[in-house]
Amino acid sequence: MTARAAVILAAGAGTRMKSVVPKVLHKVGGRTLLDRVIDTVEASGCERIVVVVGAGGGAVRDLVARRLGEEAVAVQDPPLGTGHAVLAARAALADFTGDVLVTNADCPLLTPHDLEPLFAMRRDGVALALLGFEPHDALLYGRLIRGADGHVMRIVEAKEATPEERAVKACYAGMLCAEKGRLFGWLDRTTNDNAKGEYYLTEIVHLAAVDEARVKASIAPESAVMGCDTPMQLAQAEAAFQQRRRAHLLTEGVAMVAPETVHLAWDTQIAPGATLEQFVVFGPGVTVETGALIRAFSHLEGCMVREGAIVGPYARLRPGADIGEAAHIGNFVEVKKVTVGKGAKANHLSYLGDGSVGAGANIGAGTIFCNYDGFDKHETHVGANAFIGSNSSLVAPVTIGAGAYTGSGSVITRDVAPDALALERGAQLEKPGWAARFRAMKLGRKGARG
Repeated sequence: MTARAAVILAAGAGTRMKSVVPKVLHKVGGRTLLDRVIDTVEASGCERIVVVVGAGGGAVRDLVARRLGEEAVAVQDPPLGTGHAVLAARAALADFTGDVLVTNADCPLLTPHDLEPLFAMRRDGVALALLGFEPHDALLYGRLIRGADGHVMRIVEAKEATPEERAVKACYAGMLCAEKGRLFGWLDRTTNDNAKGEYYLTEIVHLAAVDEARVKASIAPESAVMGCDTPMQLAQAEAAFQQRRRAHLLTEGVAMVAPETVHLAWDTQIAPGATLEQFVVFGPGVTVETGALIRAFSHLEGCMVREGAIVGPYARLRPGADIGEAAHIGNFVEVKKVTVGKGAKANHLSYLGDGSVGAGANIGAGTIFCNYDGFDKHETHVGANAFIGSNSSLVAPVTIGAGAYTGSGSVITRDVAPDALALERGAQLEKPGWAARFRAMKLGRKGARG
């Protein structure tokens, strides 16, 4: 198979996003637009990836360097158009031989399935393969003008199109594929003889036609190629992503009481047989096993929920939470970096941070793992079948032995032996008649003021 490389265009300023965050670092499904496009071209078999960034794209450059290495970064400086941006990647591909895919960095819903027709056309001898789409509103998009044989002859910008050309439904989506030598050869012949003085990638379609090279287009769904130039478009892409992910999980056998209220992340893994109630939010890094129940208004991120566990309602699972088989994490319970054993329960109003809860243990309402001293985090370990009384504060580092009890309202600062009872309470003082005398005094003063 012909080797594949990808050039991802990420040098745009993204001013219409009106944000200090670079456009391609905004997120859909909890993952940046750029990461999602890199995921897609990797899954499409591209063995080399070059990302073209702007001169001031520090945060974008850092992401590319961390993920792909510095050699994957190409800088466009100054910005002189899309064709010029692709030329900026030439040095990084100097030792590459094969097909080069060019795609934008702001298309979060693009999939390998959408791109594969481009490579298929290349295998069939098409010199320049284009990706097109048929938008609901084609007002601003360049039209794919095809001849009687179906080959693309040129791309006409909307503002320059005749009425007949504006009636064409097929528009250019910004993605194309060609053999490396021919691609850069055409780009070398582009000119900046236009109002903006820029070198346009789309000009190579005309140049290929002049060379009598075959140019064809594959039509993808509009949602697949939609860009995210504005907050509105970003929200639309998020909505489309959520609808797609929910549909997939429902098809796989995940039950949802109100699917439209469930918010998923790009990597959410939920096994068939799990159930999601209303208004559940998944951040990145969540796995839910079969038979688990995630009840309404719960928020999960970076955690594991094992078979038959119940989470919520109104629970929060933070990174590192591992909720064991048939365990219960109830309303207004927050768990962070704690392993909760099989059948353990924390049903009400508790914070469990850093440590472990053994199988069958019971965490009473209002229990707090006091894990932070202002500088460092410390661990609390509760043994199997231990019983933590309501309103207990366990001051880490501390270990509660298997089968041990803590009395309600206790502040536990030292380890508790297995099967022991630990109490930490001041002596209760009672003053007979005090409440009646107090009320009489306050009422008397109130009457005097009146």
